[in-house]
Amino acid sequence: MFSALKMLFVYVVAGAFTGIVFIPYSLLAGNVRLFYRVVMCIMSAGVRAAGIQVEVTGLEHVPPGVSCIFISNHVSNLDPPVLFPVLPGMSSVLLKKSLMRIPLLGTAMRMGKFVPVERGNQRDSARASVAAAADALRSGLHILIFAEGTRSRDGRLAAFKRGPFFLAEETGAPVVPIAISGTQTMMRKGSLAVWPGVARVRLLPAIYPAHFPTRDALSLAVRSAIADALPSEMKPPA
Repeated sequence: MFSALKMLFVYVVAGAFTGIVFIPYSLLAGNVRLFYRVVMCIMSAGVRAAGIQVEVTGLEHVPPGVSCIFISNHVSNLDPPVLFPVLPGMSSVLLKKSLMRIPLLGTAMRMGKFVPVERGNQRDSARASVAAAADALRSGLHILIFAEGTRSRDGRLAAFKRGPFFLAEETGAPVVPIAISGTQTMMRKGSLAVWPGVARVRLLPAIYPAHFPTRDALSLAVRSAIADALPSEMKPPA
């Protein structure tokens, strides 16, 4: 629990100061790049304060000069602060709409073109989310998506939602699969405790939507790539 308190301290103290200073600055400047870099530094600092070491491989698989859709498995609340700082360029993310209502944080997320998603199967809401994500891609941002829609309960790769692949098909953006492991034991679902350890992030070769006849075929290819890159105890049940 001490690791969680150290991480929280970094995020609360540094985050509050950064929000108060850089949100007005970014609004006046009309540019969030400096704000984004500072937030990434804070995310990394919080992870290090908790005693978490991040090992990254496969950055060479990210196509240069192109907005990509990063699709990762999701096993812990630690995944976003571990992943975001290691991704090249600037990334948006699909997240629960309720998070956008948090004071200060919600403002920062809207400035970064984060994409709110409503839980459920509302078709109009899903279309609005895809349109917002496509706009973020066109603006030069990458998009990070946890395609399972929620954290895995047992660490094993779960079924993927279809929305991310509709976005990929609509935009033609290359999909870069990501396999993350280690975080499932450092902060388990339903627990606030954080334990030191090693988080491993493996970026895999880009997959291009145009090479697949259907969204289902694209989804299967991405999921198979991630499953193959995960340790045996995290692979989906046979």
